[in-house]
Amino acid sequence: MGADYELEAPERVTVGTIGEVGRREFYLQARQGAQLVTVKVEKQQVGALAESLGRLLQDLPRPGELPGDEALDLERFEEVHFVVGTLAVAYDVNSDRVVLLMEELSGGDEADADEARLAMSREQAAALAIRGTQLVESGRPPCPLCGFPLDPRGHACPRTNGHRPPLA
Repeated sequence: MGADYELEAPERVTVGTIGEVGRREFYLQARQGAQLVTVKVEKQQVGALAESLGRLLQDLPRPGELPGDEALDLERFEEVHFVVGTLAVAYDVNSDRVVLLMEELSGGDEADADEARLAMSREQAAALAIRGTQLVESGRPPCPLCGFPLDPRGHACPRTNGHRPPLA
């Protein structure tokens, strides 16, 4: 049985990176009281999450004041709880919370996969969407043919079988 992390009213929810552009690792982090949950996510997951949150928030009442930039910095952490395989976003009308469900990337035995459930405010969700979009857009530009990041040292585009570099 995997570990379950349930944060019903986290004080902080953020996404951030460690490392230089092209070699960054992305982390999603939430704190509720003394409990800090840090999970590793992929850049594409951050982009998809930001887009999903943005679409969801369009149909909800306008959020109030968003958390400041200092509240969106990653906290120092000792361990990553798990690597995220799947993300899901929902809205709980009764609690007026945006719910983020995350499940561990597993090698096949999903019964042993760790899970995390964060029920964040609309303000936290909006700040997370903005922050995620900023982080994704601050990286390497995508290849116009395949969508993978262009690397300054060269790019073997799968759409051209690596024979012809795409024009940047």
